[in-house]
Amino acid sequence: MVLQRDKPINVWGFASPDEKIEVTFAGQKKQTITDKKGNWLVVLASLKTSAKPQTMTILGSNKIELTNILVGEVWVCSGQSNMEYQMRKLAKIPKPKNEKLGFPADEVEKAKNTQIRIFLVNRKQLAKPDSIHKSWAVAQDSALRAFSAVGYFFAKEVQEKLGIPVGMISSSVSGSAIEPWVAPEAFAQESFFKNQKVSNDPGKFYTTMIEPLSKFKIRGFLWYQGETNCFLNETISYSYKLKTLVNLWRKAWGEQLPFYYVQIAPYDYSKQKSDKVVLTADTEPNFWEAQQQILRLPNTGMIATSDLNDNGGDLHPTYKWEVGRRLALLALGKTYDQKIDFSGPIFKSVSFKKNEAILDFDYLKPINSTSITGFTIAGKDGKFVNADAFLKDGKIIVSSKEIADPTAVRYNWTESPTGNLYSNGLPALPFRTDNPLTNQFKTN
Repeated sequence: MVLQRDKPINVWGFASPDEKIEVTFAGQKKQTITDKKGNWLVVLASLKTSAKPQTMTILGSNKIELTNILVGEVWVCSGQSNMEYQMRKLAKIPKPKNEKLGFPADEVEKAKNTQIRIFLVNRKQLAKPDSIHKSWAVAQDSALRAFSAVGYFFAKEVQEKLGIPVGMISSSVSGSAIEPWVAPEAFAQESFFKNQKVSNDPGKFYTTMIEPLSKFKIRGFLWYQGETNCFLNETISYSYKLKTLVNLWRKAWGEQLPFYYVQIAPYDYSKQKSDKVVLTADTEPNFWEAQQQILRLPNTGMIATSDLNDNGGDLHPTYKWEVGRRLALLALGKTYDQKIDFSGPIFKSVSFKKNEAILDFDYLKPINSTSITGFTIAGKDGKFVNADAFLKDGKIIVSSKEIADPTAVRYNWTESPTGNLYSNGLPALPFRTDNPLTNQFKTN
């Protein structure tokens, strides 16, 4: 396995009541006595990075040896099917259209990097401690075939750029809504859900698949979920559910850990039949807006995926290697302080002068493209028309001959976006300047 560097490390387990336990690792020796129920825990002082395998010895009335342990960076990745999406699928998918993004179809065959270790959570086994740690594996062969593609490609990029061991823990469930990943009592503490019944089995996966991990020290979280809630036409309620999840997970680990997450990919929601709600062309843009509210919480980041689906009818787009890479750029830039470009443009503010809208962005670099596409603009009547857009003095100027007095601008506000606003080779997040959630969503 990989243990998290530079943080005190918990080692825990069970034995007979009042049994003496001794843990030896990396030149440290710690002792404790189990409690009345036989539970025990020792804390090792912070460990230095180590790419050389070491052995941990745990001595009680019997002896357990855990071998081949590295010390580096550990991340937990979670969500629904697009996070669970297994490496073995890469060998079977058709060749993607965007050749610039590569196509590592044979990655599992080539993967021989013993510095990447993976742990696939089995919800039935996690609650029962495992003294031989058979869930950990080197990222290769059958273990890698069953593992999260997004999680693996994130680890591959981080390991390559930092040159240190990386451990990935994947805990995802296909088709899961967000609610099962959040404890019911956490919803009860969020005022938005006062006097509301939260549906979709709150806590079902949190209790079995997240909480038991919380003693294991990690660097941060990766999250790729939302399609199930988008099908329910959610907007601000999803913002509050995601906020509740972030706060709960951070509290469980006792640290303000980084939380990096994925914009759900473009999909033809408006063409799907639902007996619960009416899905429209605005369903997905509205949901993207709800996802983005979490960027207002500290230590968060969201990657854009508006260019990562070849087919609007595919709920599981193929470019998982690029999703992993973009998440890794966030981690490398924001968590590991590397001097790299880690984000596409993110809308900041707008001002209107005569017939023009002047837009300010974070992470906006000079653009090669002469004309920027994907923008629409509206006047007081709220009718949006296609707009002209260009870069001038670090701002984007948007206008249309049809609108004399503009009041609002939108970018890629569609479930099938084709806008070409990029910086650093990364797409801009979709947005609208008339975003109602800005005032409605409260971060504290």
